[in-house]
Amino acid sequence: MPTNRFSRRSFMNCGLTAAASLSLFPETATAHRPAPDESLLFIGPLKGYSPQIGTLVSMLNYNRDTIVRSVKNLTMAQLDFLFDANANTIGSLLLHLAAVEKFYQVNTFEGRQEFNEAEKKEWNAAMELGDAGRKEIKGHELPFYLDKLASVRQKTLAELKTKDDAWLLAVDPVWSKESKMSINTYWKWFHVCEHESNHRGQISWLKSRLPGGKPAKD
Repeated sequence: MPTNRFSRRSFMNCGLTAAASLSLFPETATAHRPAPDESLLFIGPLKGYSPQIGTLVSMLNYNRDTIVRSVKNLTMAQLDFLFDANANTIGSLLLHLAAVEKFYQVNTFEGRQEFNEAEKKEWNAAMELGDAGRKEIKGHELPFYLDKLASVRQKTLAELKTKDDAWLLAVDPVWSKESKMSINTYWKWFHVCEHESNHRGQISWLKSRLPGGKPAKD
């Protein structure tokens, strides 16, 4: 039987560090901190939400904490570091996470299929990345990105408290027709969660390529 690179104890220690580190960002952590009697390592129903929505929120909470921990103490120069002409910066990836979540807000909470003009002006570069993202998203310290992420997440959590499991499980007729398979609201918010996981891996890789960076461990 192959031996796991990390022991169960080291995995648990990593997770417990995640929970403890929320105090590092008191001004932004409130947007994703669980109740005092709930753990970031518990995936399941949470107080204040319907059972399925609470389970979703527990996953969003954990993923967001790993993102915040992965970028702590990065400087503006590190956030703006461009590995090559086709890469994204860590800063642009953080803003991209906020933009994607914002889109799923307007889609699932308001029933819109696209941003309005004001939203496009604020979020399009972060949503699309590419040349626009490389040109426009730079020159910000870390709190700028953390505040954007926290502000968007705060609205997500507030809206989810007003919804129930029937809403979460409901099938979207527009997206389902276009894809020729059933797509429900739960999948959309699960995608927000997996999207953060995907870009967390990219952030880890980019950190290992920063000048003087340490090899990635993830």
